[in-house]
Amino acid sequence: MPLIRISLKKGTSQTHRAAIADGVYQALRETFNVPENDRFVTIHEHGDGDFIYDPTYFGIQRSDALVIIQATVSNTRSREQKQALYRRIVEKLTDRPGLRPEDIFINLVEVPPENWSFGHGVAQYVQ
Repeated sequence: MPLIRISLKKGTSQTHRAAIADGVYQALRETFNVPENDRFVTIHEHGDGDFIYDPTYFGIQRSDALVIIQATVSNTRSREQKQALYRRIVEKLTDRPGLRPEDIFINLVEVPPENWSFGHGVAQYVQ
Protein backbone atom coordinates (compact mmCIF):
# COMPACT_ATOMS: atom_id res chain seq x y z
CA MET A 1 0.00 0.00 0.00
CA PRO A 2 1.88 3.04 -1.12
CA LEU A 3 0.85 6.44 0.19
CA ILE A 4 1.98 8.97 -2.41
CA ARG A 5 2.65 12.64 -1.75
CA ILE A 6 3.38 14.82 -4.76
CA SER A 7 4.70 18.36 -4.29
CA LEU A 8 5.16 20.98 -6.99
CA LYS A 9 4.91 24.70 -7.58
CA LYS A 10 1.51 26.30 -8.08
CA GLY A 11 0.39 26.98 -11.59
CA THR A 12 -0.06 23.59 -13.23
CA SER A 13 -3.34 22.33 -14.63
CA GLN A 14 -5.50 19.61 -13.11
CA THR A 15 -4.70 17.51 -16.19
CA HIS A 16 -0.95 17.92 -15.56
CA ARG A 17 -1.30 16.91 -11.91
CA ALA A 18 -3.52 13.94 -12.78
CA ALA A 19 -0.96 12.74 -15.34
CA ILE A 20 1.72 12.76 -12.64
CA ALA A 21 -0.48 10.84 -10.19
CA ASP A 22 -1.47 8.36 -12.91
CA GLY A 23 2.12 7.79 -14.02
CA VAL A 24 3.37 7.18 -10.49
CA TYR A 25 0.52 4.75 -9.80
CA GLN A 26 1.14 2.85 -13.05
CA ALA A 27 4.87 2.62 -12.31
CA LEU A 28 4.10 1.25 -8.83
CA ARG A 29 1.75 -1.35 -10.30
CA GLU A 30 4.39 -2.44 -12.81
CA THR A 31 7.43 -2.57 -10.50
CA PHE A 32 6.10 -3.04 -6.95
CA ASN A 33 3.15 -5.32 -7.80
CA VAL A 34 0.70 -2.86 -6.26
CA PRO A 35 -2.83 -4.21 -6.61
CA GLU A 36 -5.51 -2.50 -8.65
CA ASN A 37 -7.42 0.17 -6.69
CA ASP A 38 -4.60 0.49 -4.12
CA ARG A 39 -4.32 4.17 -4.91
CA PHE A 40 -3.91 6.89 -2.28
CA VAL A 41 -2.36 10.13 -3.54
CA THR A 42 -2.20 13.66 -2.20
CA ILE A 43 -0.97 16.56 -4.32
CA HIS A 44 0.40 19.69 -2.71
CA GLU A 45 0.97 22.90 -4.65
CA HIS A 46 3.31 25.49 -3.19
CA GLY A 47 3.94 29.19 -3.77
CA ASP A 48 7.38 30.59 -4.53
CA GLY A 49 8.42 31.00 -0.91
CA ASP A 50 7.13 27.57 0.08
CA PHE A 51 8.90 25.39 -2.48
CA ILE A 52 12.62 25.56 -1.87
CA TYR A 53 15.16 23.36 -3.63
CA ASP A 54 18.75 23.45 -4.80
CA PRO A 55 18.76 23.79 -8.59
CA THR A 56 22.14 22.03 -9.01
CA TYR A 57 22.51 19.44 -6.22
CA PHE A 58 24.45 16.37 -7.46
CA GLY A 59 25.13 18.29 -10.69
CA ILE A 60 21.50 17.94 -11.81
CA GLN A 61 20.06 21.10 -13.42
CA ARG A 62 16.55 21.44 -11.95
CA SER A 63 13.93 23.98 -13.02
CA ASP A 64 10.82 25.40 -11.40
CA ALA A 65 8.95 22.47 -12.96
CA LEU A 66 10.49 20.24 -10.27
CA VAL A 67 8.16 17.57 -8.90
CA ILE A 68 8.95 15.92 -5.57
CA ILE A 69 7.39 12.48 -5.16
CA GLN A 70 7.45 10.82 -1.76
CA ALA A 71 6.10 7.30 -1.45
CA THR A 72 5.55 5.65 1.90
CA VAL A 73 5.72 1.90 1.27
CA SER A 74 6.04 -1.35 3.18
CA ASN A 75 9.67 -2.38 3.61
CA THR A 76 9.26 -5.51 1.52
CA ARG A 77 10.88 -4.53 -1.81
CA SER A 78 14.36 -5.30 -3.06
CA ARG A 79 16.95 -2.75 -4.12
CA GLU A 80 16.37 -3.86 -7.71
CA GLN A 81 12.63 -3.20 -7.45
CA LYS A 82 13.31 0.27 -6.04
CA GLN A 83 15.70 1.11 -8.85
CA ALA A 84 13.18 -0.20 -11.40
CA LEU A 85 10.50 1.99 -9.80
CA TYR A 86 12.66 5.13 -10.09
CA ARG A 87 13.38 4.42 -13.76
CA ARG A 88 9.75 3.62 -14.58
CA ILE A 89 8.42 6.76 -12.88
CA VAL A 90 10.84 8.86 -14.93
CA GLU A 91 9.85 7.05 -18.15
CA LYS A 92 6.15 7.55 -17.43
CA LEU A 93 6.41 11.21 -16.44
CA THR A 94 8.70 12.24 -19.28
CA ASP A 95 6.16 10.72 -21.65
CA ARG A 96 3.13 12.26 -19.95
CA PRO A 97 2.89 15.08 -18.87
CA GLY A 98 6.29 15.76 -20.46
CA LEU A 99 8.51 16.44 -17.45
CA ARG A 100 12.26 16.58 -17.81
CA PRO A 101 14.07 13.72 -16.03
CA GLU A 102 16.06 16.33 -14.12
CA ASP A 103 12.82 17.64 -12.60
CA ILE A 104 11.70 14.35 -11.04
CA PHE A 105 12.83 13.86 -7.43
CA ILE A 106 11.75 10.60 -5.76
CA ASN A 107 11.99 9.58 -2.12
CA LEU A 108 10.85 6.28 -0.59
CA VAL A 109 9.91 6.03 3.08
CA GLU A 110 9.80 2.41 4.18
CA VAL A 111 7.71 1.20 7.10
CA PRO A 112 6.91 -2.26 8.50
CA PRO A 113 3.62 -3.77 7.24
CA GLU A 114 2.05 -3.46 10.72
CA ASN A 115 2.27 0.34 10.42
CA TRP A 116 -0.75 0.47 8.07
CA SER A 117 -4.44 0.72 8.93
CA PHE A 118 -6.80 1.12 6.00
CA GLY A 119 -9.82 1.78 8.21
CA HIS A 120 -11.79 0.42 11.15
CA GLY A 121 -8.72 0.77 13.40
CA VAL A 122 -7.39 -2.55 12.12
CA ALA A 123 -3.86 -3.30 10.90
CA GLN A 124 -5.03 -5.28 7.86
CA TYR A 125 -1.55 -6.57 6.97
CA VAL A 126 -1.17 -8.14 10.43
CA GLN A 127 -3.48 -11.11 10.65
